[in-house]
Amino acid sequence: MREYITEIDRWLENGKPFSAATVINTWGSAPRPIGTMMFVGPELEMLGSVSGGCVEGVVLKEAEETSNNNKIKNLKFGVSDNDAWSVGLTCGGTIEIFLEKFVAYDAPEIWQALRNNLFENKSCVLISKLSGETGKHYLVYPNGTTLGETPAELVTAAQAAYQERKSQGVEAAGEKWFLRVFPKKHQLFVIGAAHAAAELVHLANYFDFQTIVIDPRGTFAQNTHFPTAPDKMYEDYPAEILPEYELDEYTFAVVMAHDPKIDDQALHLLLRSKVAYIGALSSKGSNEKRKERLLAAGFSEEEFKRIHAPVGIPIKSKTAAEIALSILAQMILVKNQYL
Repeated sequence: MREYITEIDRWLENGKPFSAATVINTWGSAPRPIGTMMFVGPELEMLGSVSGGCVEGVVLKEAEETSNNNKIKNLKFGVSDNDAWSVGLTCGGTIEIFLEKFVAYDAPEIWQALRNNLFENKSCVLISKLSGETGKHYLVYPNGTTLGETPAELVTAAQAAYQERKSQGVEAAGEKWFLRVFPKKHQLFVIGAAHAAAELVHLANYFDFQTIVIDPRGTFAQNTHFPTAPDKMYEDYPAEILPEYELDEYTFAVVMAHDPKIDDQALHLLLRSKVAYIGALSSKGSNEKRKERLLAAGFSEEEFKRIHAPVGIPIKSKTAAEIALSILAQMILVKNQYL
């Protein structure tokens, strides 16, 4: 949703109602995972997709009615469904879609809080009632605090969903609800500001990573051209910057300074943290030398194995852009396996 906020704000300013569609259940080979959202604007514009183009036409028709009369709808499509088949849902799966008037109309305070959380990169869980004439929503934070008088069993369920990083449907307080988990953005630390680093930052931006580049060498930090500017750029050593951040399971890091004084300093901190991914740009030979240095510094074989090196999926990369692509593909693989 974060990438659509500007357009959603514009729709709200226009004063015309619009709808939100959410994938709440799937069976078999479904085109989009549970929790995927699509927004249907006042003029039936679409932001996002719930099926990769298979059932959007039907959803558009239903969304227009939902926007006008505020009625909640639950739609189910499978390969045997005439509407779904006619628009191409041939993947062999079934999807269930929850359609409602956008949350800002029924619960403006919930929307403002959710909007602020997305901008401030904070995690939360949006709870939506799946039945009834009008929408009902709550917002729950990972620590258990809530916006709205949320039933205790829903708070517990929302916290569990957050821990699993998994949007899901539940039954609580005698009703059916959907828990949409909004995790914070993943952060990517790039150690070293050379050309491949600039390409990696550029690609990572498309996949909603918060990018932080660290390089104490002013020549690289100041003179390397970044097609997309990183969110943060530090001309300091890693030991001066990394401790200022929470190095948690939302954190990815790639060391690519080609200087042990810089790269090893970062690895010493990263290997003793909970980060999800550590990559290191190197040849097999230089990686063996890195291993010798880290083992001599007191790190174990198991700790060393956390490092993806040589970094990236093997695609016989030749250019900086190809190196960045191979690294990002490996990061996404790890991210999706972890979540």
